[in-house]
Amino acid sequence: MSPELKIAQLRHFVWVAELKGFHAAAEKAHRTQPAISLSIKDLEHKLGEPLFEKRNAKSSNAELTPYGQYFLPQAKELIAHHDRIAQDMMLLAEHRTGHLRLASVPSIASRMLPEILSRFIENAPDLHISFYDDNASAVLQMVENRQVDFGIASLWQANEHSDKSFIPVWEDQVGVVCRSDHPLADCAELNWESLREHRLIGNGTSRLLEGTEAEPLLSARQFYISNMISLVAMLEQGLGVTTLPWFAFPRESQTLSFIPLTKPSVTRQIGIVRMSNRSLPPAAEALINFILDNSQHPCPGKPDNQRGSD
Repeated sequence: MSPELKIAQLRHFVWVAELKGFHAAAEKAHRTQPAISLSIKDLEHKLGEPLFEKRNAKSSNAELTPYGQYFLPQAKELIAHHDRIAQDMMLLAEHRTGHLRLASVPSIASRMLPEILSRFIENAPDLHISFYDDNASAVLQMVENRQVDFGIASLWQANEHSDKSFIPVWEDQVGVVCRSDHPLADCAELNWESLREHRLIGNGTSRLLEGTEAEPLLSARQFYISNMISLVAMLEQGLGVTTLPWFAFPRESQTLSFIPLTKPSVTRQIGIVRMSNRSLPPAAEALINFILDNSQHPCPGKPDNQRGSD
């Protein structure tokens, strides 16, 4: 059976060898000299060979035996390997290193996460992050397939996702988006029935209208566009109007306006989605706690009717 070598004994051996004496090693270890001597004797007993020559009265220096000379670099390597592992695990536990994977819906990815992540990694410069930006259904699928540690999305039909847990973080209101020169753009708020006479464009968030008074709009839409970039281009061209949550409204647009939909008032909750009864890596747990501690939880309001450049 191989001997079980203690790291503390290896350190004592290296210090005695490098400092050429038991007394100096005892001072470095903040131990008594007899304690260091006992530590070395126990190490020698485990190895089955003496590490130091017998000392004589003429010299207080500790001289290595041939066996000790061979063992010295091996002991240093063992200590270095131990320290690297200990350091890596400590950093991992403190979310300062490792690999974190997350996915988010585009609205939060572009609006909230840049600031959150930039602040989070200030104390984790060696942390590697893989980030995926996709619609809510795709984010949930990535969480389910364990492609990511957790996701940020709305949880459609929560009863269909009993294997997942959802922590709401953000809430925003659904409104109508159209060109700023559109007749609806001057309204302070809108009733869903006022949209019937306009060309409607559906998108991935249109399902927020399901189960509400405005659900008939879903069957009245003439177009469906899943990609946000294409949707914005069509809206800016004046192809029609659509409904979007406030966070998803392209505020960088120079030509679009957002008008709150108040009859009915429709809101969505966006939050953290993770698999239930599944432990996460320390870095992922730390980021979740950081998001919860540093994110506001606004109630749905009535955003000002404004152009994207405001």
